[in-house]
Amino acid sequence: MFSTPATEAPARAAVRFHPDVSIEEIKALAGWMSLKCAVVDIPYGGSKGGVNVDVECLSTDELKRLTRRYTAMILPLIAPESDIPAPDINTNAEIMGWIMDTYSMFKGYTVHGVVTGKPLELGGCQGRSEATGRGVTIITLEMLRRAGKLPADQRVIVQGFVNAGSVVAQLLEEAGCRIVGVSNKTGALYSSDGIDIEAFTQFIGSDKDRDLSTCDLPGIEHLSNRDLLLKPADILIPVAMENQITAENAAQIDAELIVEGANGPTTPAADKILAERAIAVVPDILANAGGVVVSYFEWVQNIQSITWDMEAINSNLEKIMLRACDEVCDLAHDYGTSLRLGAYISALRRLVAAKNMRGIFP
Repeated sequence: MFSTPATEAPARAAVRFHPDVSIEEIKALAGWMSLKCAVVDIPYGGSKGGVNVDVECLSTDELKRLTRRYTAMILPLIAPESDIPAPDINTNAEIMGWIMDTYSMFKGYTVHGVVTGKPLELGGCQGRSEATGRGVTIITLEMLRRAGKLPADQRVIVQGFVNAGSVVAQLLEEAGCRIVGVSNKTGALYSSDGIDIEAFTQFIGSDKDRDLSTCDLPGIEHLSNRDLLLKPADILIPVAMENQITAENAAQIDAELIVEGANGPTTPAADKILAERAIAVVPDILANAGGVVVSYFEWVQNIQSITWDMEAINSNLEKIMLRACDEVCDLAHDYGTSLRLGAYISALRRLVAAKNMRGIFP
């Protein structure tokens, strides 16, 4: 576990299980989380946790034992008042339930608020599993509105049809966009005429990693994840891993707008190239903040022993995301800079102000 400064305690810690997890990655993601929480102005700091493991090699029982041992090892760090784990890559509601149960057993009583992203039956929040994707969708549609463009005129590529990506594709299709590209870790599909997301979702079923080479939807072109990023589209939404858009492929991106659904999908070198090409990039710390916002809602409900309905969750999420988007866009305009730097200005203003007000003790 690694934590970074907060405007107020506690810190929010997304936990990932992945064979590429490293301490450098965890530090970077903790920093991004701190900035993300500040951009949307919720009273969380940033934290991150991870285990270097290939979960596909584990049985359910092995995964449960790994999770419980991991929880026992970080027990001194986590609590509803200090550091709150949540799902990330290869972790889910069930795993969050195991973390909550393990923590509670050590405490001797049930502590719902120690994690977010739990099953509803264990004190979870309605809309939490869709929240990141819904937040990306809210920001995407708002950027279209600001540009005076209609969703019906937009071709969209969603790289990463897992969890958040599937929600983004479904919601944008419902809004009128044409989804022309989707992918998972087995490969990618592209169709200039658009992909029927309902039919594709039925093909995927419960296996988000289903081999896409077996998909035979009409008009589909099969290609790699790397090649999908270069196909023509109006909007490109990377919702997979970090470092997808790099100095090697940024000059070939054929989109007018990039909305970062993943954390760190664009390298600094690529960011410079995209700026030179006048391709707008909505940064991750704004675009994908919906997940942490609804995690905050879940935590509030847990510590107050209340529940909100879906309408309240989605309404408050939209309000917070649009308010943050307005602030970032205004700062970028006022300072004549990119949306990314506008978001950093927004976040650092809050972090520095809080630090100055609290001072240093002793």
